[in-house]
Formats: sequence, C-alpha cells, structure tokens
Amino acid sequence: MGRSRFALAALAIGLLAGCGGEQPDTGEQPGGGATGAPWHDEVTSATANGTVGAGAPCPLPVTFELADGWRAEEIKTADPDDEVAAAVAEALTRRGGTTARCEVDGRAVASGFLRVWTADDADAPARQTLEAFVAAEGKATDPQYRQTRVGDLDVVEASWLSHRELLDEDIREWALAVRVGEATVLLEASSTSFGDPLDLLPAYRLARGTLTATP
Repeated sequence: MGRSRFALAALAIGLLAGCGGEQPDTGEQPGGGATGAPWHDEVTSATANGTVGAGAPCPLPVTFELADGWRAEEIKTADPDDEVAAAVAEALTRRGGTTARCEVDGRAVASGFLRVWTADDADAPARQTLEAFVAAEGKATDPQYRQTRVGDLDVVEASWLSHRELLDEDIREWALAVRVGEATVLLEASSTSFGDPLDLLPAYRLARGTLTATP
C-alpha cells in the first residue's frame, strides 16, 4: 500500500499542470525531421540503460529502452478498502478512457516522467484513443497529430500545449499511441510543474525509437 501511495503522489506532481475543456484540432502532419515546435525532431535520443515492458517492474504490451538515470515503477491498483487512496487513484490514473500502467521517473536527471497508459476498450483505434486522451487534458490547446512508423509499428503522435496553473503559462507536451496485438498503448511525456518540457524529449525519443511489441 505504501508503494501505491508513493506512486500516486509522484503522479500528482506531474499532473499539477491543470485541466479545462477545449476540443483538439485534428489536423494531421506527416512524421519526419520537423525542426522546432511542436515536434523538435532535432533533439537526439538519450543513452539507453535498460529496458521497460518485458517483465518486472512493468509488464506491458510494448517494450522500449530506458534512458540512463530514469527509473520505472508499475502503477498498482489502490486498496479498494482505502476509500481515500481509491478516490485519488481514480483521479490520477484514469484519463480519457485510458488507465495508467507504468511510470518512468526521470527527476534524477530531467524534469518529469514518461507514463504508459492502456485503453480501457481493447478494440479502440490508436488515433481515437489519443484524441480522447488529449481532450481529457481540459485546457489543451494547439493539438497537432502526425502518423509515423517505428519498425513494424504504425504510431500516431500528438503534441499540444498544456496550461500550468501555478505559473499561468502554456507548455508543450507529447504522447503517442499504437495498436499492439489486442491492446492500444499510449506513451506520454509529462514535465513537472516547474520543469522544462524539452528536458524530457531525449528519453521520449529513445522510448519511441525503440518501441516494439512485447514478445
């Protein structure tokens, strides 16, 4: 139970950016070397030091390489007998028809997290799932999408502006969605309330570039 509370507390730090209610523009952009906002493809991948997804600590439908200095931890279900923990878990680990499964904490070397979510509807298309995830952000603005290819996987990426209530500013965030077997998986890059979101991109680029279906 203590580990569950710790994971939920870490989630809360990253989710302080705020929420609201605009629907995203679903204009599509092709994948490829896009310099600058919103994709920043000029940012290179981090150095790998491990793998996430194939077994402990986070068994997932996908596998990707873990950046040096980042630590993965499974997001476990809260004790249903603890009403407070269950309510916090519902608020922090459910979003737009998805459930958080794994958190990769980069705060030792960067300013945020990577989180892996799976769609509650096993048949949900990747694009539809990603659009619902972005819309659930609330105050998300300037959403942009593109289709990319990673190995033998078709990947849909999104980038949008998220409003930080504490600093009253908009910051750029990124996520991707992919269909793997009978599951739809999302990978999100989320900065802390005072961090620079660009600090997360090397780890996100590494994860995206090494994304494969778990055997």
